[in-house]
Amino acid sequence: MHIKNLIKYSLIFFMLFSGKILSAAELTNLTPGQVNKSLNNEALVIDIRTPREWQTTGIIPGSHPVKFFDQNGKYDTEQWLAAVQKLQSSPDQEIILVCHSGGRSGKVGKLLSKKLNMPNVSHLQNGIKSWIKEQRPTEKACTATQTC
Repeated sequence: MHIKNLIKYSLIFFMLFSGKILSAAELTNLTPGQVNKSLNNEALVIDIRTPREWQTTGIIPGSHPVKFFDQNGKYDTEQWLAAVQKLQSSPDQEIILVCHSGGRSGKVGKLLSKKLNMPNVSHLQNGIKSWIKEQRPTEKACTATQTC
């Protein structure tokens, strides 16, 4: 009886954890160097910060400013995804999220990868701060209400 229970629990354990590993998308933390390399490989870099933040520091050249949270911390996932999908060249294109220090992009990345099971989602670890700390270039952000 003991062996049967061991086999039974082993099978349950394997089914639970192997299915989770195979089906759940994982969020990847990237360094500024890895983001730069991914940009050259056609990744879609989305800066989820606010317009004020974009104006203060600029954005990573080649990235797209698409605000996720409003000033009250609320968000509309469907509206944001619709904006991102317009920018994507394919549904499986790598998406790299950027915020100020990595907190918000990490939360949004986990939402996209774990809850919505989106593949190929990463974020810039430590945010635009790490990009600037490495003295990498930024550019002025052009938004719908502002021309460049």
